Amino acid sequence: MADRSTGISLTGVLLVVAATMALPLGATVATQLFPVGGAWGVTTVRLLLASVLLLLIARPTPWRWSAAAWRDVVLFGISLAGLNGFFFAAVERIPLGVAVAIEFVGPLALAVILSTNRRDLIWIGMAGIGLVVLGIESLTGDVSFDVLGIVYAALAGLSWAFYILLSVRVGRRLPGVEGLPMATLVAALVILPLGFIGLVELIAAPEMYWLALAMALLSTVIPVSFEMAALRRLRRNTFSILLSLEPVFAALIGWVFLGQTFGVLRGLAILLIVGATIGITISTARLSSEVVEQHDARKLQEGEEDHTAATG
Repeated sequence: MADRSTGISLTGVLLVVAATMALPLGATVATQLFPVGGAWGVTTVRLLLASVLLLLIARPTPWRWSAAAWRDVVLFGISLAGLNGFFFAAVERIPLGVAVAIEFVGPLALAVILSTNRRDLIWIGMAGIGLVVLGIESLTGDVSFDVLGIVYAALAGLSWAFYILLSVRVGRRLPGVEGLPMATLVAALVILPLGFIGLVELIAAPEMYWLALAMALLSTVIPVSFEMAALRRLRRNTFSILLSLEPVFAALIGWVFLGQTFGVLRGLAILLIVGATIGITISTARLSSEVVEQHDARKLQEGEEDHTAATG
């Protein structure tokens, strides 16, 4: 395994690639459950199963949490509910690769908003062009995209942006991933009113149980555990760049397993959004490096001035 400061860990890269492929594979399995439980029912099952599995793995101690920690976990759970629910609702209506590409614009826009570099507006513009290309394909292609599906994908992206902000807050208040299992349970309870009927239908279909378990493993347990392991082996900017390839994998998996063919326009749109995500990641990493270097230089200068004053 390569040192994080001197090279790239092949194990870390493989872990991120596996996690990135597991998510669209989980969505592919979910599409097989949609005819029985619908998108919201399947989301409810996914979150309930994932919360049980994560509770067994992480073993949180919520009775020790402060009121502020509970508040952040509940808000985190609400964002998680939106991320999962709206994404599955989108996948039920539009191609998987398109849904993932639109969803990625959420965290990309957040990164641009938080950036202090005006040049990063280029990347949101690049992603915007990608969305325009998707619109052109929808208007001129053989298959037009469902408008509600596009809205759902955009709402999933917005939820993802809030998920990122709130995960940072929860991480500051609670160690490790202790907040994630309870947040997942909160998300399941938030979705339950919308997915209750579908949940009942899925419970009444025992032949679907193994698909539901596979979906929970592929969509939550494997990605979370693999990404956590990868983050211990890779720099965060390298991790983020690899993660940004998810729309490409989603399009390919949708093509192979769901027969969702795509032409030049959709391929170009996905590449534009992936390129924008990689661009903002590299820009942010470069800015962080410059800030650290300036801080170290300032400390060194202050140290030299203190030494001069002491010996003068």
